[in-house]
Amino acid sequence: MRIRLIISLVVLSTNLIAQTKVTGNVVEYFGKEKIVTTAEGSVLHHFSDGYFLPSEKRTGTLFNGQDPIAWQYAVGKFINPNKQKGDWQSIKIDSAGAFSQKEMRSAFLFTEYNSPKEQIVLLETTGGTRTYINGMPHEGDHYDFGYTLIPFKLHKGINEFIYTKGRFGRVKSKIVIPSKSILFTKRDLTLPDVINGEKDQKWASVRVINATEKNLKNLVISAKLSSGETATYATDAIIPLFVRKVKFKVPAAKNDYTGELKMKIVLSDKSGKVIDEIEVPIQQRSATVHHERTFVSKVDNSVQYYSVAPALGSGPKALILSVHGASVEARNQARAYKQKDWAHIVAATNRRPFGFNWEDWGRIDALEVLAEGKKIFNTIPAQTYLTGHSMGGHGTWFLGTTYPDKFAAIAPCASYPDISTYGFDKGDEMHDKFKAFESIKRSANSGRVKSIVKNLKQSGVYILHGDADSTVPISQVREMREILSTFHPNFCYYEYPGGQHWYGDHSVDWFPIFEFFKRQTIPTNKEVKEIDFHTATPAVSSTDYWIKLQQQIRPFDFSNINAKIDNQLITIKTENVAILELDLVSLELKGEISININDQTVKAASDKKAILALKDAKWSLINEINTSEKYADRQGGFKFAFNNNVVFVYATGGSASEREWYLNKARFDAETFYYRGNGSIDVISDKEFSLEKYKDRNVVIYGNASNNKAWNLLLKNSPIQIDNQQVKVGDKVLKGDDLAAYFVLPRKDSKTAMVGVVAGTSEAGMKATWANNYISGITGFPDVMIFKADLLLKGLPEMKVSGFFDNDWSTKTLEFLN
Repeated sequence: MRIRLIISLVVLSTNLIAQTKVTGNVVEYFGKEKIVTTAEGSVLHHFSDGYFLPSEKRTGTLFNGQDPIAWQYAVGKFINPNKQKGDWQSIKIDSAGAFSQKEMRSAFLFTEYNSPKEQIVLLETTGGTRTYINGMPHEGDHYDFGYTLIPFKLHKGINEFIYTKGRFGRVKSKIVIPSKSILFTKRDLTLPDVINGEKDQKWASVRVINATEKNLKNLVISAKLSSGETATYATDAIIPLFVRKVKFKVPAAKNDYTGELKMKIVLSDKSGKVIDEIEVPIQQRSATVHHERTFVSKVDNSVQYYSVAPALGSGPKALILSVHGASVEARNQARAYKQKDWAHIVAATNRRPFGFNWEDWGRIDALEVLAEGKKIFNTIPAQTYLTGHSMGGHGTWFLGTTYPDKFAAIAPCASYPDISTYGFDKGDEMHDKFKAFESIKRSANSGRVKSIVKNLKQSGVYILHGDADSTVPISQVREMREILSTFHPNFCYYEYPGGQHWYGDHSVDWFPIFEFFKRQTIPTNKEVKEIDFHTATPAVSSTDYWIKLQQQIRPFDFSNINAKIDNQLITIKTENVAILELDLVSLELKGEISININDQTVKAASDKKAILALKDAKWSLINEINTSEKYADRQGGFKFAFNNNVVFVYATGGSASEREWYLNKARFDAETFYYRGNGSIDVISDKEFSLEKYKDRNVVIYGNASNNKAWNLLLKNSPIQIDNQQVKVGDKVLKGDDLAAYFVLPRKDSKTAMVGVVAGTSEAGMKATWANNYISGITGFPDVMIFKADLLLKGLPEMKVSGFFDNDWSTKTLEFLN
């Protein structure tokens, strides 16, 4: 059940607030009045009473784009309940200061504040999934992290706030006057450990609040350790009214030490004028004990961390990647393991304790940490392993089946295989009756572990599960045991007697797992004589030893390549494969090779790669991949636009409402990527964008051909064109002022980069793009989704076009609906 809550507020005395002295998280008294302050400023107002409205509307897992409040804002039908109460019911905060009741888990909470003047303030919220401020969407705090600080301008008079879905059944909210217009916040630092004997500077990140209406550029951050060392870095730009987590460098220590240091972080402008400074603790440790390291992600140039349980002793070691469960930090995951004498254990973060369920950007984080661990510790390549617990158990199944040639063995603990069929919401049965849902389901196929489980044929598997687990039912892995028993020659299965979901560190640090790992190695390509490779898309998984899928016939449908080597003959059977590549060189065969593919024979030289392409039902060798078409390094799927050091480009043309909306939408997406993925994305105006300056980077455009100047640079010849009156798809035209679109296309000036589009026609259309469920694990987004604003209320019946571009990025395979 969903509930909409509406709260009316009382204005605090602005004269009293003006007397507040900001000293941190304290309460100060002036006369008889109590003034509450936070580290970022003084509290102007706590929201305390209001109204709520029940609702029965369900959402779904792969598709959850419905929101009646968003629809009301989009079509201009929202009415402040203080003016028209209707079915709204009164509610007040509880003794803990929260709007708290079980219905809040699926609620909307509306708050109202009557401001005596216009001023820039911060909204601090805990517990809500998203927040609307005067109709503009912002990220909330649905995991109760306590990170949310949203700079915004209070209007003189009534200001409206809506918080959606209190995940834990409670929402708290207050307005804060910032102590400075530009300042640090200590909330949510990403810091490495200072490592004894390592002379390189380490990456770190800190959030800067820009409570101004100006872009902040040419900022410099210096960090000074209490031991005296200093590092300086010219950091990232920050758009107006935004809190960005920006990079800086931590200096290396000259002398060995174990314990806590103090680090002073100073923010300056390019002239050296100090804007703000803070002091924070940082740990200095030996590289021989558990510690934290950082790196810069290729997704968005943000700083991410991982934790290490380093191997004991010197010499070449194995590498074990460990992936944590929901709400667990990587540092706690690593410390659940005692150090081994034969292997380094590295724990990735999934970008957040909840993150992306190890799919989407969580998957990329795991791969980036795996690469960092191999590089830093110079591990033995053939001795690489994977394990994880709970959500990380799912991550182990998912990563292990998706990347079968990267791990010698995997060990899922307290695990479930497919997240879309696990949990209280079994997916999207309510959507299955609509044709538009078919492409949404397909675009999420990469997470269907049971459909690609045969990829594990070359890898060892050890399954550990408590037989009394009340969180993840034992039935989840008993099913996997039965599936593996039909084909797998090398797996172990153990149910821990009486074990609940967590029964101590041996829930993951289980001695038999590591003994099993020791007996497994990744074979070389030439040792692999048979491959049975399954994948949903080469955008996620393209390679299994010496085979690489470059192009599918039907995007995001499952593909299968079964290949066997018998002397100089390679026999291949394929399903849903248009182009594949064979690394014949790595097989160390001699002379000419016969390749029998689907009962057709071609000849290939053994001293180079063989690229086989299907055209008009005939297979033949081609010399190279046509990178203007879909291929492994650039596929569709709208979510894949949010990768490759992506930059958001918002429109500055059009009406005042268009300019305000598209800037805020880009800001909202950046806020969400920060909150859910510890991200830090460059957000710029269309006036700042140039092809050369942002060369080979993914771009997401906010706006259409009528108002975004970057459109003509990137999408002049796009098969989809959008202006304020219509959407043109190939030779078909959809007219209306309430059409919205998400789609992705290749950058014509790059072999790898992509362009994503978030756009609408006129005001209703552009506001229909409000939801950013594409920045979420699991959800399904095909190449193209074009819909009417009424989709926010009625769901998939209002989807007008969906599906996937053809391999040449044409529109002929898109689905035109009703």
